Amino acid sequence: MKRYTRLILPIIVTLTLVFLKLYLREDAKSWDGVFSYLPHLNTILIITGVAWSLIILIQIIKKTFLRAFDISQEDNLKARKVYTQINILQKVANFIIIIFGIGVILLSFEEIRQVGVGIFASAGVAGIIIGFSAQKAIGTLIAGIQIAITQPFRLEDAVVVEGEWGWIEEINLNYIVVRIWDLRRLVLPTTYFLEKPFQNWTRTSADLLGSVFLYTDYTIPFDAMRKELDRILETTKLWDGKVKVLQVSDAKEFTVETRILVSAKNSPTAWDLRVYVREKMIEFIQREYPQSLPKTRVQLEKSQDKETLS
Repeated sequence: MKRYTRLILPIIVTLTLVFLKLYLREDAKSWDGVFSYLPHLNTILIITGVAWSLIILIQIIKKTFLRAFDISQEDNLKARKVYTQINILQKVANFIIIIFGIGVILLSFEEIRQVGVGIFASAGVAGIIIGFSAQKAIGTLIAGIQIAITQPFRLEDAVVVEGEWGWIEEINLNYIVVRIWDLRRLVLPTTYFLEKPFQNWTRTSADLLGSVFLYTDYTIPFDAMRKELDRILETTKLWDGKVKVLQVSDAKEFTVETRILVSAKNSPTAWDLRVYVREKMIEFIQREYPQSLPKTRVQLEKSQDKETLS
């Protein structure tokens, strides 16, 4: 019940203004000067109080609903999906409430109401003007709703966008914040993600495959490398025990390319695991097979016209 205490203040304020409105309606005719504007000011405050109460109520409903979902768990795909949808829908609802409240306040002015009647009389021209002026705002709102429904990404999804790797930190109606791995923030418009391609590494699950590439001489024993990879993975908690593969992925002119695939429970752990495996495998090659490090061979041929010494 404590979470509903935030709603008490806006309700009390709004009800007080309503009762004050009933009182002012009876005595307003006898007021002159500045006091004659009090009834209209009271109406504006009532509309503001109702909008305030609705926004607080939506926040309470959101927090109550999200209590059943823990986004801090490892397997948090469903929780992140729900968090993304609810957060965007809350922002859409708040936007509609604010716009509707401002519209009702403006209509409470007699002068603006008369202008509105004139606009409706020429609705064709006004509709075109309003359409052009509100094109970006409406497009952004629709983009936010579309992201909430289709969910090309969710909160804390690992993404690669504009050549940067990071996580979706914040989703708003008009912009998205990506927390880059070095703690910088990349802010992009919402419509960007509907118009341009990007990579989502955790679209269907939180676990990831990490790749490590090693370049060695042709003399490297691959079976020994596989045994060392097994030993390295068994001594670290970063590996989730699902995938471990060592393959010769390419053979170049002077070196052999070896690709290692390992799996981890999430993207940060996958990064740490890749770095760890790369370091330990390089140490293994340096220690056990230094002759198999990348090298360039030069063959010197003896001249056939070499003089014979007697």
